[in-house]
Amino acid sequence: MSDTKEYIIEQAYKLFLHKSYEAVSISDISQAIGLTKGALYHHFVNKEDLFKAVCDKYLSVIGLVELRDDITLAEFIQLSIDHVKKVVYTICIDDAPFIPANYLSLLIDALRHYPGYAADSGKFFTLVIDKLKIILDNAVKNGEVRDDIDSYSTALNFFSLSVGIAANIFRQNSPEEAIETLQSQLIELYRLVKK
Repeated sequence: MSDTKEYIIEQAYKLFLHKSYEAVSISDISQAIGLTKGALYHHFVNKEDLFKAVCDKYLSVIGLVELRDDITLAEFIQLSIDHVKKVVYTICIDDAPFIPANYLSLLIDALRHYPGYAADSGKFFTLVIDKLKIILDNAVKNGEVRDDIDSYSTALNFFSLSVGIAANIFRQNSPEEAIETLQSQLIELYRLVKK
C-alpha cells in the first residue's frame, strides 16, 4: 500500500511540476497512474491532500534543525552539502529533464494552495539560522573562526548560500554543477571566517 501511495505521489509530482496545480485534474492524475479515481481516493481525500503530500516530499528542506549544537562549522558545511545533494537528487527525477522554472512554479503553487506552507517554511528557516548562529558562536569560542565576526549575519550568509542552490540551478541548468558551485561558495566563505 505504501509503495502505491509513493508511486501516486511521484506521478502527481511530475504532473504538478510540468503543468500547475490548477491545470492538473484528478482525472489527469488517475490516468497517469493507471488507477481509477476511486482507488486514488482510497489513498488521498482529494487533490489538495495529494498536492500537500507532493509538497511535503519534494519541497521540504527539513533536515538540518536536528543537528547537535556542538558540531564544528566545517562539519556543518559538509552536512549542509550532503543535505542539499539529497534534496536536489530527490527533486530531479531521472526520466524527465529538470526545468528549474517548473520547480519555482511548483513552489509558488505551494504558497498559494497549501495552507500554512509559507508560515511553516519561515519557522523552519528561522530554526536553521538560529542553530547555525549557535554553531558559529561555538566556533568562535573554540577558535575555529575569527572572533570579530557577527555570528547572526554570518549565519544568514551561510544559509543564503545554501538556499541559493536554486539560483545556481537556474544559472547552470545542471544539478551537479550547481552543487559543485555551492560547495565552492561555502568553502570560500568558511575560508574567509576561519581563524
